[in-house]
Amino acid sequence: MLYPLYEAGHLMLAPMRLAAEATRLACENPFNPLAYAPQSRSVAAGCEMFERATRVYAKPVFGLGVPERIVWERPFCRVVAFGEPSAELEAKSKLLIVAPMSGHYATLLRGTVEAFLDSHQVFITDWADARQVPVAAGRFGLDEYIDTCIDLFAALGPDLHVAAVCQPSVPVLAAIARMEVEDHPLVPRSAVLMGGPVDTRRSPTAVNALAQEKGFSWFERHCIHTVPPAYPGVGRSVYPGFLQLAGFMGMNLERHRDAHHAMFDHLVRGDGDSAARHRAFYDEYLAVMDLTAEFYLETIERVFVKHDLPRGTLRHHGEPVDLGAIRRCHLMAVEGEKDDITGLGQTKAALDLTVNLPEAAKTYHMQPGAGHYGIFNGSRFRQEIVPLVRSFMERSLRPAAPRPAPVVPAPERNPILLRQGPILHPPESAPAHPTVWPEPALEGAERRGLRQPTPQRVAL
Repeated sequence: MLYPLYEAGHLMLAPMRLAAEATRLACENPFNPLAYAPQSRSVAAGCEMFERATRVYAKPVFGLGVPERIVWERPFCRVVAFGEPSAELEAKSKLLIVAPMSGHYATLLRGTVEAFLDSHQVFITDWADARQVPVAAGRFGLDEYIDTCIDLFAALGPDLHVAAVCQPSVPVLAAIARMEVEDHPLVPRSAVLMGGPVDTRRSPTAVNALAQEKGFSWFERHCIHTVPPAYPGVGRSVYPGFLQLAGFMGMNLERHRDAHHAMFDHLVRGDGDSAARHRAFYDEYLAVMDLTAEFYLETIERVFVKHDLPRGTLRHHGEPVDLGAIRRCHLMAVEGEKDDITGLGQTKAALDLTVNLPEAAKTYHMQPGAGHYGIFNGSRFRQEIVPLVRSFMERSLRPAAPRPAPVVPAPERNPILLRQGPILHPPESAPAHPTVWPEPALEGAERRGLRQPTPQRVAL
């Protein structure tokens, strides 16, 4: 019943919201004599704050000043490409930014996209609001998320670079591992994991502690609701975006309260630039979407409670996900020193778990002074992280030296014949290898009636 009550509350507030907006316009109208009264700015500021606090925020636009194209689309995801197709654009390396499906829209990564527009063909996943997807489209859980990543890597390859921001680090790693197991020819060249919860047992944050404390059943009982009528996804079980937003706001409630107090003061003083920056940030931050219930609950259980990926128990459609299978895709982990959502070491765990990936293909960067948002947006990101990421992706185009295989002595296949043959003494400086009879040579000797064929050495 929570979802219908939420919708009803917004409908009930609609007349008051319209009245507040009309009052604001009247108080700011230069042809209204009352607009010059000392209290007019305060009244207008209060009306704007009320309207913004009760508004349902629409999906923002990227607005980067370059053309946008839909190059791949499924019911739960579409891929947006930036820039008009041209020979110059095709000559650039391809970069797929996998946006988090955690309540906010992909436009939250507007700054991430903008930072790579001049150096790469940039694509980004634009996840659908679950309440807009009809029930007939089927389920979308963690397995389907991994399927989507595999399909995207294959569709946009070859020589594709991937950047996973926060939550998608786990499904992106799983998709790469599954492709490596199958020796898929279109495995991405590189993957950059930014603040991803690969192993939430390391430096647990308040988010991780909540998942451990409440457990799977609590989230299932209290966080899952049904989409009400008037939406295409009516009847679908979802984790509503307004609940996710309440969680985000609650984590830093004092900071948001102070920001809104400052916004009121900016409006009263007529500080238009500061007010505009506040509007731009919160227009993005307060725009949220619903997540499918199965994806949300499976992520809680398998990523935050059971830690399936680092423990080696994660399965994709019943098949094991082995990060040890990753041998070709270069990996970079980026973490923020002050990240209060994904603690230090949680993303770096990916480098430790990919034991068969050469060390030359691994890169780690910890950004001093950066919080969670600062590792994929803002001045530190543009000035310090982006050059490192570009350099890493350029290096990934060159093959890394493979790790040498361990030397394992072969068992003696026919010890009687070996004792009859001559003994080979290798030089003292060279490692000793056992002398063995290859089966084809032994069988050939028996057919020819030879008692003792020349012994052969097998390189291990």
